[in-house]
Amino acid sequence: MNVEELRNFCLNLEGVEETFPFDEVTLVFKVAGKMFCLTSLDATQLSINVKCDPDTAIELRERYTGVLPGYHMSKKHWNTLAFDGSFDDAQARQWILDSYALVKAGLTKKERELLG
Repeated sequence: MNVEELRNFCLNLEGVEETFPFDEVTLVFKVAGKMFCLTSLDATQLSINVKCDPDTAIELRERYTGVLPGYHMSKKHWNTLAFDGSFDDAQARQWILDSYALVKAGLTKKERELLG
């Protein structure tokens, strides 16, 4: 996966917007104004941060060398996916979907209704 594939995948999810709230190189994907995926555009190797269930986060870190505690994020709720070959793009897309679903589930009823 490269950054353009990541961008296309995320922007095809319902209600997603891309923003640069921190600086001009940190691309953040949000649903209803809440982050579910972010990456640095100036990194030599793609890595992304995704939200994760705390128990699942630990399991994934133990199983895959490329799954690390969330860089500059809550280590309990976020993982960094370093694309080192220990997982494939399909698995990364699933983890992005899981992150999106976690964030979407945490929205208010009104916010979810606005998404459709």
